Amino acid sequence: MTFAGLFLAFGALPVSAAALSESSESAAKAASAPQLFQPETTWPEGDDSAPAFTPDGKTVFFTHRDGTNISVMMATLHNGVWSKPRVAPFSGQWRDIEPAMAPDGSYLVFISNRPAAVGGAPLDGYFGGQTQPGRGGNIWRVDRRGDGWGEPVRLPDTVNNDTAIYSPAIAGDGSIYFNRPDPVTKKSHVYRAQAKGNDYETPVAVSISDGMRPGYDVAVAPDESFLVFSASRAPASTGHSMLFIAFRQNGAWSEPQALDPHLEGIEARLSPDLKTLYFETDDVAGAKTHGRIFKVPLQAYVPPHG
Repeated sequence: MTFAGLFLAFGALPVSAAALSESSESAAKAASAPQLFQPETTWPEGDDSAPAFTPDGKTVFFTHRDGTNISVMMATLHNGVWSKPRVAPFSGQWRDIEPAMAPDGSYLVFISNRPAAVGGAPLDGYFGGQTQPGRGGNIWRVDRRGDGWGEPVRLPDTVNNDTAIYSPAIAGDGSIYFNRPDPVTKKSHVYRAQAKGNDYETPVAVSISDGMRPGYDVAVAPDESFLVFSASRAPASTGHSMLFIAFRQNGAWSEPQALDPHLEGIEARLSPDLKTLYFETDDVAGAKTHGRIFKVPLQAYVPPHG
């Protein structure tokens, strides 16, 4: 099946399918080189990742790390020019990372090491094969309030049942994806928690990772017809993370495929119109190497499927 035919075969899907099928098969094969997200040329030094856009594309939240300081930053677009980033109103005190926007823009979630109860100690985490003191993670939600944002609220224990939960993504129905260590192998495993009123059902492991082949940093289409994630598995070279894609067909996820041409990167995010894939990778253009936000046209990198 051709690339365009793949998405047409799904029938009347929301914008996620339509946006990806606009280009011809020949255009899909002519992959564009990754481009640095334009405002990164003037933004402060440091490592940036996980850009989460409001539906109109005019506000972006992202993780910024400068030395030992790490927080969620935000910037706005005016007359084609991005503002200088500033610390998001709900961040700045704790180790806040990995913002993800709800598709309708009514709220966002992020990871924080802040304690579950006032006065508690910062959460310890686990990644990189070892315990990470003070670098743990639970998922917190902050709602849009007019032109501003409310106070962060920790998601229920149904989701936050570990102190090493990272990389959230929100589906159109409010269900949430995230990764945490597999209980047996301790390798990063992707889970999905179905939204249920003001709570969530028990998280279920997603088949794109199985405890032996790790998966992390999911970005999911609002209708859950496809997702993009990172993994340090073949064909990635040892110690590197590569971007993969999987499609949902008949209620099950397809076998993940590496994006074609291959892209190394982490912290994938989708643009609101689902035409652009953002991710973090090394920028070695200057005197120092930093993790910076790059982008590619998604349809040009999706491998043949079907």
